[in-house]
Amino acid sequence: MNATLFALSDPTRRGILERLSCGPATLSQLASPAGLTLNGIKKHVGILERAGFVDTEKVGRTRQCRLGSARTLDEAGEWFESHRRAWESQMDRFERFVGWGE
Repeated sequence: MNATLFALSDPTRRGILERLSCGPATLSQLASPAGLTLNGIKKHVGILERAGFVDTEKVGRTRQCRLGSARTLDEAGEWFESHRRAWESQMDRFERFVGWGE
């Protein structure tokens, strides 16, 4: 979960995921719109790859990137949902306690 949240915490990495949702791209294609060097984009892609969001493959002299397994995002969604339900339950009890729900 830590790797997932860390990967999603950066707007550049979220932008990479958004771009890859349209289809595969090379590191150069990802670096250009982000205004990053190849080394800079490699670091971001590496973080996304370790979290399971991106798969990369060497194709000739380039590295092709594509979205990884949706399972990583599903697991994060399940974690958020369980915590959302817990918070809502606590807020419902608090509202009953202070009489706001009446």
